[in-house]
Amino acid sequence: MTGHDRKIIHVDMDAFYASVEQRDNPELRGRPVAVGGSRERGVVAAASYEARKFGVRSAMPSVTAKRQCPDLIFVKPRFEVYKAVSQQIREIFAEHTPIIEPLSLDEAYLDVTENLQSIPLARDVALAIRAKIKEVTGLNASAGISYNKFLAKLASDHRKPNGQYVITPQMGPAFVEALPVAKFHGIGPATNAKMNSLGLYTGFDMRNQTLEFMQANFGKAGAYYYWISRGVDDREVRANRIRKSVGAENTFASDLTEFDAMAAELQPLIDKVWRHCEDKGSRGRTVTLKVKFNDFEIITRSRSVPVAISNRSELERLSVALLQAEVPVPRPVRLLGISLSSLLGSDEEEEPQLGLPI
Repeated sequence: MTGHDRKIIHVDMDAFYASVEQRDNPELRGRPVAVGGSRERGVVAAASYEARKFGVRSAMPSVTAKRQCPDLIFVKPRFEVYKAVSQQIREIFAEHTPIIEPLSLDEAYLDVTENLQSIPLARDVALAIRAKIKEVTGLNASAGISYNKFLAKLASDHRKPNGQYVITPQMGPAFVEALPVAKFHGIGPATNAKMNSLGLYTGFDMRNQTLEFMQANFGKAGAYYYWISRGVDDREVRANRIRKSVGAENTFASDLTEFDAMAAELQPLIDKVWRHCEDKGSRGRTVTLKVKFNDFEIITRSRSVPVAISNRSELERLSVALLQAEVPVPRPVRLLGISLSSLLGSDEEEEPQLGLPI
């Protein structure tokens, strides 16, 4: 099958956590709602469209959000409810295709090249899925339809909220050409700034570069950027995508400076990460410590070990050692996080260790 023959849908729920809260509490409907955080501390996990009009967005400090939108209503997240709704949505996807790649609770890629209901046009599959989601959950979803993942994800943003958009093979290259590089998924602020410094502002600018130039400046990612700037993305929709990392973090009620207090705060985070590993039967080799200071600067420190970490105490030892290396801290700390990556499932074997012949 050539790349242009595939039919891929990216489904993205509209303001998912906030929309669930508005659905379940009529008093919140039509009002600016932020899920997560609180007035003084923490960050916004999700914002309703009414809040977004004021510039409130996810990952924004709650203090900033409240300043931008004085009428903002903070709601505590209810992840067990979001997970249950997400499961309902997955079941609707599964009525149409077995090839589902969830990216989070509220978005997924679907390969509907062959779909279970024999609907000829992918846009009609997307319409049917969105209508069923509305009927079953009362929530709105947006969808993007295209011949590859990159363009399907772009397309789902194009008609938000509660819309859908198709990017055909004929439209693909021109659609990317006009796109500012900051809109490319996977290009964050630092890469965007680097691209701008090299005179790359749009997909068209990127497309005018050689593969060698892109790889020399952006390493492995350079080849990916080179091809997507031409509307080419051969990544398959991967059902049962393996999770490569697991993490937990916490924003503190008051900033911390003492090692003992910070080490104590790491314990529940280590518990959470290890519990996930135990539940899933997965093990990892790389521990990463995340530290956010009171001026919002973030640093990360990682340590990899040759053999996967096999128990909680080893994870704790490595985590605390990473923290110890940063003490004394240059500024008070408002958040700590721990993650474990390079995960292996219980059914995956580690690289065999070479032994001496006996």
